[in-house]
Amino acid sequence: MGETQRQINQLREQVETLMKERITPAIANVAGRAETAVRRGQSVISEQAEVVSNQVEERPLLAILIAAGIGYLLGRFLSH
Repeated sequence: MGETQRQINQLREQVETLMKERITPAIANVAGRAETAVRRGQSVISEQAEVVSNQVEERPLLAILIAAGIGYLLGRFLSH
């Protein structure tokens, strides 16, 4: 039974070392890249919302016509 316990302890140490040296840094790297991608995405969305807002202010009648057209098409597609 002592040999089995020693092997289990050795295996546990190897798993802990693997976690510390490889897996934890890899997860941190992926999390960092995901966070960067989210920030970039938020920035792009914010910029595009500003562009659309400016276009609506510059051409309100066109914006109303586009919205009405989209609403009409959605109504037609969803009613069938």
